[in-house]
Amino acid sequence: MKIFSKLLLLILMSLATMAQAQVKNAYAGRKTRILFLLDGSGSMVAELGQTTRWAASVNLMSQIVDTLRGVENLEVALRVFGHNKPITERDCQDTKLEVPFGPTNHKLFQTKLHTIKPLGYTSITQSLLAAAKDFPVDKTARNLIIIITDGIEECNGDPCAVSAELQKKGIVLQPFIIGVGSNQEAFRKTYSCAGRYFNAENEEELRKAMGVIMNQALNNTSAQINLLDEQGMPRETNVPVTFYDAHTGQIVETLEHTMNGKGVPDTLYLDPIRKYNIVVHTLPQVVKNDVEIIPGRHNTIALETPMGDLALKIGGITRYGRLQAIVRKAGETNTIVAQEFNTSQRLITGNYDLEILTTPRIEMKGVNIKQNRTMTIDIPAPGQLQLSTGKDMLASIFVIQDNKMVWVKDIDGTRPNQDFPMQPGEYKVVYRIKSETRTIYSKTKDFKITSGVNTQISL
Repeated sequence: MKIFSKLLLLILMSLATMAQAQVKNAYAGRKTRILFLLDGSGSMVAELGQTTRWAASVNLMSQIVDTLRGVENLEVALRVFGHNKPITERDCQDTKLEVPFGPTNHKLFQTKLHTIKPLGYTSITQSLLAAAKDFPVDKTARNLIIIITDGIEECNGDPCAVSAELQKKGIVLQPFIIGVGSNQEAFRKTYSCAGRYFNAENEEELRKAMGVIMNQALNNTSAQINLLDEQGMPRETNVPVTFYDAHTGQIVETLEHTMNGKGVPDTLYLDPIRKYNIVVHTLPQVVKNDVEIIPGRHNTIALETPMGDLALKIGGITRYGRLQAIVRKAGETNTIVAQEFNTSQRLITGNYDLEILTTPRIEMKGVNIKQNRTMTIDIPAPGQLQLSTGKDMLASIFVIQDNKMVWVKDIDGTRPNQDFPMQPGEYKVVYRIKSETRTIYSKTKDFKITSGVNTQISL
């Protein structure tokens, strides 16, 4: 047993040394806070191998806290429940922050551990609610809770709902829960929804679980984002990618996707405690939700993002100010982008509908964007309509398409002289003096617009 304890201490010291370097590099400038939430209920005096559940938990936590003493930007705290009132009182409010967070509280932590005696009830829900106030306010800090318990909630609370709410509010990351003892199936059903659950049916499993948790708590994990083309190859790149916390919706990181010197997606480092919603800011954007990072290995996250280009061109001299086309997915109403002419825009492959904001507007249906190809839309340059009106008039311009009158625009009859660019085509203006009360005074006039030509009309 002594040999095993020494070996464990060496492992923990090695972990702490690695953690010091990793935390400094991975979470530079960010504080990590770990709250140990320890079950002090009466059942913790039950046997666990050659010791008790309580003694095994206390000794292990004491060793861990000691090895973490020198880790940069790391603080620990201790909250215990069920240790102040005997089980006969059934006190569900028996929870107390025994050691607050602080940079030099490790000795106090160990002293408190060895003075507390397990007595009462298991009140995890109330302890989680109280724990929300244990963390000093710091929006940049990583707040973690490690729960060690041998019992199921005895106070009719819902630890899963409270845990989810704390995560949603951004108070803590997903908790770790170690179930100590033999009733593992009941523990798993109760606590797996509250956080990452670990079995510990004996002392050795308790040590292993705590080692895995500390590794995840203090070290980040490598990953790469594969943006796949239509052949399933990770050849797409040079687009922004945002990582959101899947529980809180908060932005964790935004970066520009990059290929490294070997031509493969560059490695990044992610906190394995979180689940992520990943948004690739292609047009339209591609989303992958509830992405879980596996600690201790290189994770490959793939998203299908095959892309091609849409180029918009207008010939000759144009008098449009900033001519744009509204781009939508075929058959949909949401605007993806308002693209200016004489530019090229990268789009996810597929069919699109264009509404070009010329006068009159041009609609194009089912424009197909193919992978690594450029679809060029080229429209003729407009002509210029120079319109003169006499008295206050009512007037509307129509374009003749397939022998039908299609409305283009209404004319402001209070302005005697107007001019505006219009696309080539056959047009008709319908007008009358506003003060006239009989339809027989309505008139029409046909005119034609030619690219690059001024057309004068008097009404």
